[in-house]
Amino acid sequence: MTARKKGKRLNGYRQDYVVFDLETTGINQNYDEIIEISAVKVCGGEVAGEYSTLVNPGRHIPAGATAVNGITDEMVKDAPDIKEAMAGFLEFIGDSVLVGHNIHTFDMNFAYDAVWLAWGKELDNDYIDTLYMARRCLPQLAHHRLTDVSEYFHINTDGAHRALNDCLMNQKCYEELGIIWKEKEKMAASARKGGGKANDAVKGKADEGEDLECPRCGGILCLRKGKFGAFYGCVNFPACRYTRNT
Repeated sequence: MTARKKGKRLNGYRQDYVVFDLETTGINQNYDEIIEISAVKVCGGEVAGEYSTLVNPGRHIPAGATAVNGITDEMVKDAPDIKEAMAGFLEFIGDSVLVGHNIHTFDMNFAYDAVWLAWGKELDNDYIDTLYMARRCLPQLAHHRLTDVSEYFHINTDGAHRALNDCLMNQKCYEELGIIWKEKEKMAASARKGGGKANDAVKGKADEGEDLECPRCGGILCLRKGKFGAFYGCVNFPACRYTRNT
């Protein structure tokens, strides 16, 4: 397939965004098809609209997929095809920043391919993956599935693995993660203060767009001073003891 322009994965919290989720016939992006698309528009941190539709994939839905999401052939027999469903999705999202859980390696790729194949268009919206945010903000969790994060924040997980339910669940998680994220950003900004060449080097890397992300837990790497000079350390210390040289 021709190389396409894709949006950038962003970090952080936005007040205006569209959280979306897909259900599919499986996990193989070269073979499987979308069978449900849902999206929730958020303005100023508040839900402002919803878009949701089943999608007729034009073939049998495997039993394994039905076991996960409960969607059957009978349910999608009168549903729109992917071209019509994606047209509604594109109109709904506009140029909004997209938010979703594990979308960097899954949902975004399915959506890109569907838009490209159906319309010959590039889906180039920037996006935020809450899986990465959860790993950074909640390093104490053993797993960071959407249900794990929801349960941590005491968010109801009933109806998980249906697209609209997952969108509404993830919207609440994103707002909670945003609170933690902003606190960690304050910690990182404070750690960068103090002047000196080493701190100037960190600022330079940030200006160049380098993602100062801990590869072990997803936390923020901040400049610290040690016995042998400056180094990067994870803000999740002591839970995470990752360091790297400046």
